[in-house]
Amino acid sequence: MDARILPGPGAPAGRVTERAAGDRHSIQSVDRALYLLETIAEAGGEATLTDLANRTGLNISTCHHLLATLIKRGFAAKVPGRRLYALGSRICALSHACLQVDLPRRAQPYLEAINRATGETVHLAARQGNAVVTLAFLEARHAVRVGTGKIGKVEAPHATSIGKAILAWLPENEIHRILAGGLKRFTDNTITELPVLLESLRKVRRNGYAFDREEHLPGVICVGAAIRDQAGTVVGAISASTPLMRADDAHIALMRDEITTAARALSNEFGEPSAQTDSERAHAVAV
Repeated sequence: MDARILPGPGAPAGRVTERAAGDRHSIQSVDRALYLLETIAEAGGEATLTDLANRTGLNISTCHHLLATLIKRGFAAKVPGRRLYALGSRICALSHACLQVDLPRRAQPYLEAINRATGETVHLAARQGNAVVTLAFLEARHAVRVGTGKIGKVEAPHATSIGKAILAWLPENEIHRILAGGLKRFTDNTITELPVLLESLRKVRRNGYAFDREEHLPGVICVGAAIRDQAGTVVGAISASTPLMRADDAHIALMRDEITTAARALSNEFGEPSAQTDSERAHAVAV
């Protein structure tokens, strides 16, 4: 029997989605489970069991068993204190993974623009599990450059601008997990006490960018900013690094402006509404 989605609070008026039945190449239980997830989304993100049964054309018992499996796997969830089913956290995790796959391609023009404008080494990183990982980088255009360019795990997220830009937007328990190995000292400027780091991360959130002032490598200054999606969740971060010999106030301000402008533009691409104009953010706190 064909089923259809009736228009709900989250669906455009008059929209009807027909379901194909009898496809010999499909697995019915998988198809129905995915259909339930689509229907919850169409209903505005949450719905009752009866509503889901009516919308999908499935009987209540089938819906209940499928939802129980989806809840067990984290793809659906019960709304506490209400007889509603919602999309689960696993959906968000997969969504963020998809965004990160696409992130280097989307970020490439911005990395190149920062590299041209500042002449400095530029990095793109993202969180993967309990690690911060460099996804892409461009070498500086100067003869004297910062030797930080490599793909892979960032060993010192607490001591780098790109790591702090990501950490600043995470819940505190997740920060603890990522830094479970401790705050290793790399230079005299490295923050090695968690309360001090947490306070510095609050400043990163207020300013919209993070600094590494010789905290990871002696003689190296870095500026980083986070890329966020429509929910405010961190998708990744961009940073630029310069040797101390070029790090006068004007050059650092240029790096900061280029980094924050690119991070905001990418955040807008991923759905984050712009909270401040360029001038408001750039002058919020003096360098």
